Amino acid sequence: MKGGKNEKAKLKDSPQENGVQTNQYSSISPPASPVAQDEPFSTYFEEKVPIPENVNQVFSFRKLWAFTGPGFLMSIAYLDPGNIESDLQSGAKAGFKLLWVLLGATIIGLLLQRLAARLGVVTGMHLAEVCNRQYPTVPRVILWLMVELAIIGSDMQEVIGCAIALNLLSVGRIPLWAGVLITITDTFVFLFLDKYGLRKLEAFFGFLITVMALSFGYEYVLVKPDQGEVLKGMFIPYCADCGPVQLEQAVGIVGAVIMPHNIYLHSALVKSRDIDRKNKKEVREANKYYFIESTIALFVSFLINVFVVAVFAQAFYNKTNMEVSQECNATGSPHTDLFPLNNGTLEVDIYKGGVVLGCFFGPAALYIWAIGILAAGQSSTMTGTYSGQFVMEGFLNLRWSRFARVLLTRSIAITPTLLVAIFQDVQHLTGMNDFLNVLQSMQLPFALIPILTFTSLTSIMNDFANGMVWKISGGIVILVVCAINMYFVVVYVTALNSVLLYIIAALLSIAYLCFVGYLAWHCLVALGVSCLDFGSRMQLSRHTDIYLLTDMDTDNVDER
Repeated sequence: MKGGKNEKAKLKDSPQENGVQTNQYSSISPPASPVAQDEPFSTYFEEKVPIPENVNQVFSFRKLWAFTGPGFLMSIAYLDPGNIESDLQSGAKAGFKLLWVLLGATIIGLLLQRLAARLGVVTGMHLAEVCNRQYPTVPRVILWLMVELAIIGSDMQEVIGCAIALNLLSVGRIPLWAGVLITITDTFVFLFLDKYGLRKLEAFFGFLITVMALSFGYEYVLVKPDQGEVLKGMFIPYCADCGPVQLEQAVGIVGAVIMPHNIYLHSALVKSRDIDRKNKKEVREANKYYFIESTIALFVSFLINVFVVAVFAQAFYNKTNMEVSQECNATGSPHTDLFPLNNGTLEVDIYKGGVVLGCFFGPAALYIWAIGILAAGQSSTMTGTYSGQFVMEGFLNLRWSRFARVLLTRSIAITPTLLVAIFQDVQHLTGMNDFLNVLQSMQLPFALIPILTFTSLTSIMNDFANGMVWKISGGIVILVVCAINMYFVVVYVTALNSVLLYIIAALLSIAYLCFVGYLAWHCLVALGVSCLDFGSRMQLSRHTDIYLLTDMDTDNVDER
């Protein structure tokens, strides 16, 4: 334990500020830290939105409006092209029967986002920054790489979703690779809208969400789904006559809704409000309003997802390829070759979804669908870029210029996306989408386990640490979500039918499970399972000083 002795020596020799010991692992600097005051660096926007003062009501709409913004930016990840594709496939394969899964996944997502927001509000640091200070170097680097993989996978879906929308709107004149380049270029332009003010940028995201609601809402009104079936599917947790196809789709819904990088994103977005973290009342109030705002934002995203599921459940559930092909022929659609002349069940993605809407409900339905997909892809691409910035800055402690950070995070995702766009046909992207969903599902523990770990520690969260109910329920929820996603991964791998791929998957699985076990061990210690610390309470304290629960300024949050 030579490393342990060195760490203890560092702790022993570390300076004290206002009677509070500081060290390289501290998650929150003491209030009087000269570094924090002389060299301010924002990992989000330079401006902070002021919160109205002298409002004594239990609830204030003025304050809710001031806190409104981060939750809606976060909710865009629930509306990205990957989610939209999962929604339409759910409707086409299972009808209205899996709407309750979508509702449950959204509620679970809200509870997890609550933890992310609380971490950012209470500590003044986002999840990547806290991970950087709490985990040793090797686990920290592995964690960063895993989260980057999730961001790249999500980004590819979002950028290609935009490219598909542009292809549909241009009636095939804009090829996939050109759509990718257009999307990446305009993302750079839109990302610098914050120079005109943070609230204006948030308003722009609000506009894109409104475009999605109007576009998919139009399709909903046009198709006229059975409202009784919608409510039945939403509130009765049962799936009559469902088989492996529907089960796999249910798992896919959970994986599409709960995304790992979104936990990192939300913990950073909440830093954009001017909150005095020394004032316990202000911190508690911020937590309350952020939770209300997140609830409203995810309710809106849920309704938009329901629109998509219901449209495809009503119009295309149990439809065959032959029926669709005949309808497209009758309407003179140029896309009839997309659907084989057989009685197999219709399989759709966001491209074919637009085509079949155009065949059955007219060209307007196709173009409005494409506009909704474009808004979904563009907004989620922008928030994905922010996620990449926060993760890279936090884990690597970067202090680069803003343009350099945006350029680097964009460049990481652009290469694989362009390669896919050049070598893949727009009509055959479903296999790639399945692979990207599996990739993101595998990264889920690398966001959920750390967020539960750190929000459960009084040394980090002080009086705002998770109580016993939240610790137990949070642990169960994360275990269930990770188990569901691992099932999705196993189903995908077993369908590969290659001995070599099985061997590679087995070797990677061993390394993967070892690292997840390492994170879970720290999490269980943080949740109070002291027997896993392999010693007495004194040993737990020693371990946590070195590895995890580092001493922090316990007076950093006080009552005024």
